[in-house]
Amino acid sequence: MKVTLSEKSGISVISVSGKMMGGPDTGELDEKLYSLLAKGQKNAIVDLQNCEWINSSGLSILIHHYKKFKDAGGELRLANLTDKIERIMVISRLTEVFSVHDTLDDAVAASKK
Repeated sequence: MKVTLSEKSGISVISVSGKMMGGPDTGELDEKLYSLLAKGQKNAIVDLQNCEWINSSGLSILIHHYKKFKDAGGELRLANLTDKIERIMVISRLTEVFSVHDTLDDAVAASKK
């Protein structure tokens, strides 16, 4: 799994590619999200366009940080879910928890409201 941090219109975007299945790679995602919170950023987007698969460890990290961003007065949004990832999110009912957006632009616009 590869994790990259960028910014779009002032909003932090963490792009994930590969399989989000725990271990050291997921640790990198965890560290990047914690670093954003430590810098006082209250909103972020996880772009899953190139994420091939996610298991319970990956979901756990997203849920954990969803709560951390919410507690900080912001929100962790998800964008560009692939069909596979979207099915997992629907089955686990996480689409009812997270703000899920079809495109990165939609997620950025929603973060600015």
